[in-house]
Amino acid sequence: MEYAPRSTYENELRLLRDTEDVKVLVGVRRCGKSTLLRWLQGDLLDSGVGAGNVFYRRMDLFGMPTNPNAEWLVGEISDAIEKSDPLKPFYVLLDEIQDVDGWERIVRQLHTRPNTDVYITGSNAYVLSSDLATLIGGRYVEMRVQPLSFSEYLSFSSYYDVRFPNEDSAFAEYLRYGGMPALFHLKERDQDRIAQLLRTVYETIILNDVVERTKIGDVDLLSKLVRYVFTTSGSLFSANKIANTLTSYGRKTRIETVEAYLRALVDALILHACEQVGLSGKDILRPQRKFYPVDTGLRNLASGFVSGDIGFQIENVVYNELLRRGWSVTVGSLRAGEVDFVVERAQKRMYIQVTESLVDQGVFEREISPLLLIGDSWPKFILTADRLRCGVTEEGVAIVNVIDWLLGR
Repeated sequence: MEYAPRSTYENELRLLRDTEDVKVLVGVRRCGKSTLLRWLQGDLLDSGVGAGNVFYRRMDLFGMPTNPNAEWLVGEISDAIEKSDPLKPFYVLLDEIQDVDGWERIVRQLHTRPNTDVYITGSNAYVLSSDLATLIGGRYVEMRVQPLSFSEYLSFSSYYDVRFPNEDSAFAEYLRYGGMPALFHLKERDQDRIAQLLRTVYETIILNDVVERTKIGDVDLLSKLVRYVFTTSGSLFSANKIANTLTSYGRKTRIETVEAYLRALVDALILHACEQVGLSGKDILRPQRKFYPVDTGLRNLASGFVSGDIGFQIENVVYNELLRRGWSVTVGSLRAGEVDFVVERAQKRMYIQVTESLVDQGVFEREISPLLLIGDSWPKFILTADRLRCGVTEEGVAIVNVIDWLLGR
C-alpha cells in the first residue's frame, strides 16, 4: 500500500529520535499510528541504520501469537539484539503494544538499556499513560495521533487522485465522512462502502478497546449511550442528565454507570470530553461537559449520515483541530451566554465561537455578544462557513472563514 506523507508527525518523530524518553504514539484505532511507525522504520533504514538494528513488531498482524506475552516478546527482542551491531543504536518499534500481556515490564527494561531507542503505539490512553508513569517515572513523551486534519485530507485527496470540484465540496465530504486515512484506500467511495468501513472501525474500537478492556457487561446500554452522545455532540451535558435521558428511552441506568462508560470511551480515544469553566470570576456550582467524537465520520455513522446539525459538525472539527494544534480547550460560561471554546497554551489564551453562518443578524448578535462580555484583551474569533461578514468588527472580534482557518490562511 502506498504511503501518503503526514509531515507534521514525521517531523516530530525525527526530532524525538535518539532522545532518552520512550516515545508513545497514542490514538484511536485506524487513525494512522501503525502507518507512521512503518514510515519510521523506513526512515531509519534510509538514514543509514542497519536493518539488524531496527526491531519492528506489529502485534495484531497475522502470524503473531494469538495471546502474545512478555516472555515471547523478550525472546524475540533478545535474539535481535544478539544479531545487531553493538556499537550502534538499537531501535525498538512495537505497534499496538497493549495486546501483549506484561508489556510494561519489557518497556521498562528496554528504557534502562544503553543506546536503545524505544517507540510504542497503543489505542488506550489510560492503559499506556498510567502504567508507564508508574514504571518509568514519567520518562516518556506522548505523541497524540489523530485522524486526518482537513489540510491532510486535501493532501491525501491529491496523493490518491480523489477529485473534488472545489474546497467547499471537499470540506462538505470531510464533515460528512470524517478523516480516517483508510477512506482513501477504498476503490469505490460511495456512501455504502464508506459506511461499511466506518462501521468496522467503530465496532473494533467498541469491542476491543472499550468492552473487552474495561469488562463492560451491558453492551446494549453502551451502544445507546454512544449513539446519544455522538448525535448530540456539542451540547452541554451532565452524567445525571444523560442517565435521565437514557431512562426516558426505556434504559434505566445509574449515574455511576454512565460515568464509567464515558470514561471508557474517552480512554479508548474515540471520544473527547470538554469541561465547562466560568468566565465571570465565579466557579460553576454544577459544571457540565461537551463531548466530541474524534472523527465526524464516526459521529455521523450513528445517525445514518442524516443531513443536519452542520453547525455542530463544524464545531466538532474545530475542537479536534484545536487539540491537534496543541491547545487546551474548555467551554466558557458567562451569566448571559456561552463561549464555545476557551483555548489556552503557554500563557496564551483565545476565545472562539463557531457557527454555520452569520448571514442572519440575530445569529450574528447571538454569537458575538458573549465575546463582548469578556473583560480581557485576549484575541476573540468567530469561525463560520460563510464569508459574508469576514473581517474584524469595531470591537476587535475577528470573523474568519472556517476553511481558511483550518488551512492556516
